[in-house]
Amino acid sequence: MHEVASNDKTRRAVLVAVQLPGMGEVEFTESLIELGRLAKTLGLEVKGAPITQRRDALDPGAVLGTGKREELAKLVEESGAVSILVDHELTPSQARNLSKACGEADVMDRTAVILEIFRRHAHSRAAKAQVEMVRLKYLAPRLREQGKGKGDRERGGIGGKGAGESALELDRRKIRDRIADLAEELAAIEVERRTQRARRQDLSRAALVGYTNAGKSTLMRGLTGSDVLVADKLFATLDTTVRALEPPAKPRILVSDTVGFIEKLPHDLVESFKSTLDEALEASLLVHVVDASDPNFERQLRVTEEVLAEIGAGDVPRLLVLNKIDRVEDEAGAVAALAARWPDALYLSAKRPDDIARLREKLIDVFAADMVECEIRVPYSQQARRAEIFAACQVLEERYADDGVIFRVKAPRGFA
Repeated sequence: MHEVASNDKTRRAVLVAVQLPGMGEVEFTESLIELGRLAKTLGLEVKGAPITQRRDALDPGAVLGTGKREELAKLVEESGAVSILVDHELTPSQARNLSKACGEADVMDRTAVILEIFRRHAHSRAAKAQVEMVRLKYLAPRLREQGKGKGDRERGGIGGKGAGESALELDRRKIRDRIADLAEELAAIEVERRTQRARRQDLSRAALVGYTNAGKSTLMRGLTGSDVLVADKLFATLDTTVRALEPPAKPRILVSDTVGFIEKLPHDLVESFKSTLDEALEASLLVHVVDASDPNFERQLRVTEEVLAEIGAGDVPRLLVLNKIDRVEDEAGAVAALAARWPDALYLSAKRPDDIARLREKLIDVFAADMVECEIRVPYSQQARRAEIFAACQVLEERYADDGVIFRVKAPRGFA
């Protein structure tokens, strides 16, 4: 797997963009811009104009045609670039042929770039295991093209005859074994997570979802007072954090911060992080955070909707929040135009305390609208459940009977 040194700020890269069949000019340009942002996240300095390859001239062996390969090789040599980032899914042989044409420069397709970013930002045991498993699955078919596994072992197994297991086969078997170990580890972690989610089942839960770098973690800090990482970079958050709304609401409302999405997110990554994204699937409300200042925010909004549908959360109620509204130029009435198109959305900046307070009140109002009034009778032998009732409900009245305590409450529908 390609690894770019994260401590070298002077490393340079060149970009290659491939326009696939059915990809319009706008989508093509936006995808290229995003690849540049991914490069920046890796600490790479992009040099020169991107090399672009149109869909009608794709070379199946190396993606770029002969002329484009020569143009790319010249750019790599003149710029001193050490990495070539390709906005296209490459086969192992295509990556190897491009590398050979450019003096053995490191070639990374979009999937490899995203996986490298995930590798750097994974900190918890679960995130590290998830990312490692996906990276190993990506690496396995590329061993031969990377020059690994050449030659055979000198002796075979029983009796010592024959070439034995090749080094390539040995490497692949080690990868399969490691993936199996990681799968077992993630299964055990998922059992722990299911237990934790079961304890929160009757509580009101809101999950912050959206495109990467939309400002979810900043909102999480403002709403809960938690110390989650806030950074102006892609995929700063890979672990789900769950905290109670602060100041406390009655009933208690839990807010979770989730991993951000991106277009063309590798399918294996979506599958691997499904357990992490279960917080979104099981939430009572999805707070869909969008960076309103990004020129491509409508495409990002669409991508998030598609991923939510893919993980089965397409029908969960949601609240649209257009964040970073302070960065939106309003000379031409941009904010008014947004409000006219999405009249039910909240328009705010996560950096303004008043806006955070408005979002907090909105969350309280949404959950209050779904509460029902009822009576709960608790036997004296089960008074340990008082704390659970006071945490999940608004207690309107408490009275004592011969066989227990009767609480008149307003409670979430599921709890009641």
